[in-house]
Amino acid sequence: MGLVDRGGGLRGGQGAQSGQSDPKAALLQAAIGMIQNHPGGLQGILGQFQQAGLAQHVESWVGNGANQAITGDHVQQALGADQIQNLAQQAGMDPGQASQGLASLLPELVNHLTPNGGMPDAGQLQQGLGGLLGKLMG
Repeated sequence: MGLVDRGGGLRGGQGAQSGQSDPKAALLQAAIGMIQNHPGGLQGILGQFQQAGLAQHVESWVGNGANQAITGDHVQQALGADQIQNLAQQAGMDPGQASQGLASLLPELVNHLTPNGGMPDAGQLQQGLGGLLGKLMG
C-alpha cells in the first residue's frame, strides 16, 4: 500500500467525505511543497536530518530495507521551529501535530521517492512528487 491509499491514510476519511480538507493530505501537500522549494531539494532536507544525528535513519529511508522510525522531536530538531510552524500553518494544524505527522510521513515519503535505493535526479524527483499530488487530487 502507498502513501495515499492505505486505510486511514491520506485520502478519504470523514473529513474528505464531508467536504473538509483531510489534515494528513494537507500535511503531505505541505511536505511536497517543502521538498520542491527547499534549497537542495530532497537532498537538502535529508542533509538537515543527517546533521541532526539521524544519518542511519535517513540511510534506511533511502535504502531498500525497513525504514527506521523517528519522533516528532527528531523532526523538530532537524527542521527547526520555523520550518515546522510554516508546514503546520499550511496544513491547518498545530506545530506538535505537524511534527508528529511528519515523523510518520517522511520515512515513507522518502522511501517512495527513492525506489531504487538512491537519490533521484531532478526530473525523477519532480515526476515522483507530481505522481503523489495526482493521487491526492484524483
